Amino acid sequence: MVTEFKIAHPEPFLEIRIKDVSITPHLYNFCAGYEMGEWRSEQLAEHVMEWLPEFALKYSEWKNIGSSNAVRLIKKAAKLIFESDDFKSRGEFGEILLHIMIRQSFSTIPAISKIYYKDSRNDTVKGFDCVHTVFVNNKFELWLGEAKFYSDIYKAISDVIQELEHHTTRNYLRDEFIAITNKIDSEWPYSEKLKSLLDPNTSLDKIFEATCIPVLLTYDSKTINNHSKVTDEFTKDMEKEIRNFYKLFSSKNLPQNIKIYLFLFPLKDKKDLNQRLYDNLQRLN
Repeated sequence: MVTEFKIAHPEPFLEIRIKDVSITPHLYNFCAGYEMGEWRSEQLAEHVMEWLPEFALKYSEWKNIGSSNAVRLIKKAAKLIFESDDFKSRGEFGEILLHIMIRQSFSTIPAISKIYYKDSRNDTVKGFDCVHTVFVNNKFELWLGEAKFYSDIYKAISDVIQELEHHTTRNYLRDEFIAITNKIDSEWPYSEKLKSLLDPNTSLDKIFEATCIPVLLTYDSKTINNHSKVTDEFTKDMEKEIRNFYKLFSSKNLPQNIKIYLFLFPLKDKKDLNQRLYDNLQRLN
């Protein structure tokens, strides 16, 4: 028997404005909010930096982070993410936002860091964008995430639907499970349990029963840009916007054998947030 354990994480920053688990896929709307009339892009960029070690490092490195090694490990994590000549066009920021959302809201435990195991400089990390585990109702679950850090919601939906279709085929999953198994830190408490679940002799039917896919889609939001404070009117407009995009996503040909969570994260300006994240990361590198 494996004992459930928890790992402390930074204080929550993002708020869940809309949550609907009565529909399939489940819907979550994350929001950064406003401060003194401005959308909190700079505060969000600073908050993301707090998550760098556990996002980018191996479990055996970040599990004991403390005052004596925090600066060194944060710098190492920043370098791992920053290590690309064309970094600003990459999707790592979407991956870390997804990481933050599922850690903050579902107390997931990162199984491996995809960034840590990049094959070479400028090589995008193949496969799912995050690999986490969690206990839900005393059951062990595997969370394989997809993230699209986009300004265009329609493009985000179109691209993620194609990936979901490809990433849930039998051959792709078997290859991905081998890659995941080879990267599991031996010191990670659930290493043997996850290896057993992903074993080639375990039926995909059984794996699917213990797996879900959180999908994060960002986009430049008319509602965010049309308001400067969270009010009743803002809430009403955001509800309408989110429901419309959820309807579009759920109308697509989604995998039927795996539970999906849709995370919609409206932005004021993806390009501006991307630059703020880049600048913060550069200062740490």
